[in-house]
Formats: sequence, structure tokens, C-alpha cells
Amino acid sequence: MAKAQVGSGTPVVELRQATKTYRTGETETTVLHGITFSVKKGEFVAIVGPSGSGKSTLLNLLGCLDTPTTGQVIIDGTDAATRSSDKLADLRARKIGFVFQAYNILANLTALQNVELAMQITEMPREERNARAKELLEKVGLGHRMEHKPAQMSGGEKQRVAIARALANEPPLLLMDEPTGNLDTASSLEVMDLAEDLWKKQGVTILLITHEKEIADYAQRTIFVRDGRIEKIVEKKNRGAQS
Repeated sequence: MAKAQVGSGTPVVELRQATKTYRTGETETTVLHGITFSVKKGEFVAIVGPSGSGKSTLLNLLGCLDTPTTGQVIIDGTDAATRSSDKLADLRARKIGFVFQAYNILANLTALQNVELAMQITEMPREERNARAKELLEKVGLGHRMEHKPAQMSGGEKQRVAIARALANEPPLLLMDEPTGNLDTASSLEVMDLAEDLWKKQGVTILLITHEKEIADYAQRTIFVRDGRIEKIVEKKNRGAQS
């Protein structure tokens, strides 16, 4: 099996011989086998694999939702495998912006309130949080929808709110888990065009997990996984962030 190549710059996330084994009674099942790769600052990397390939387990490790059985998961210089549950939660909140398939925005809050809520872990004054939330919603093309609640929005709009929220605390890594899984074709393209714009023009580091090759094609490097191992890596030489 191949190892993922790395780009230039500082690693934002790095897995070093990471394994994951689950135990049920006396039965052990290993779903990740010595995964090693890194994502450098300013890269757009996709992880692709079929059902049962280990993508979900990888997501849990990369998002600090779980720790490896052996090996290391380094997030912006911090070894997540050695952190307590509380410190792991703090690491997630400050270092990773999550974008989920199901949006995970709060139905009873407006778009503006959803984005502001993400900044409550910081000591930023309320007025500054409000201004930054407005700026982010403008950036994702929702300046006219700030006071709308999720029930008043399309799927694509909800996902753009989720992206704005994920960027609220300026995390080093934007982790996108099947971000187009609940969207129609047109909305999927809008969301991925936005992701590409954030990467190319603003230097956002993106790690995308998907089962769709067409969505992965937006990335500059694609890591294919199967049976808990890296199967191959495809790098697109003609794609790169603008300097």
C-alpha cells in the first residue's frame, strides 16, 4: 500500500502509523492499519473510499472525536492521542472547523445566531462576534439571509451557514464530512465552488471526506482508502491555491 505524499509548508494534521481496533467481548476487529499521511497548511485534500473502507473511523481520529489504538494524530502540533477528554474537546473547538452532511445547525436560531454561537468559547466581545458573523455570512453569499432560520432555507443555504460557522474561530483545519451528501446536484456544485474559493483565494486548509469521486476532484490531492489502508494517492499537478 502507498503512503500519501505531502505538500510544502507546516503540517496542520498528521497521522503517524495510526491504527484503530475495536473490542467486543473477546473479539477484536482492526479497522485501520498503520495509516500515515499529513495535510500541509494551505492544502485541499480529499479522502475517498467505499462503505466499510475506514473513512468514518478516520474522520473520528482526524476530528479528535476518538483516539487511535496505536500511533499518533498530530493536530497543529499537538498529539491528540495523549489528551484527556476535556482537552480533546478544547482542541476540537479551537483547531478544527467541522462541516457535516446533516448541517448540524440549530433550528431555533437564525443564521447569524448560529454563527455567533460558535464564537462563545472565545473571549471576543459580543459586538465583535456579531460583526464577524455578519462578515462570514457575507463571504459565503448569505448576507441577505442572516435573519432567516434553517426551516426558511434550502439545503445549500444551510450548508453555507455551516461553513460560515466552521470558520468562525479561524481554525487551522476545515474538516468537511460528506458536505454534499444531502444536496441536489446544483446545490452540491455551489457548496464545492465555495470550498474551492475558500482554499484558492483565502488559503483555507481543507480536508474533505467523501465517497463521490466527482466531489473529490475539487481537491488537489486525493487519498483513496480501502479495508483500512491507503490504496493509492492521486495528485493533480494543475490545481493549486493562489499565492
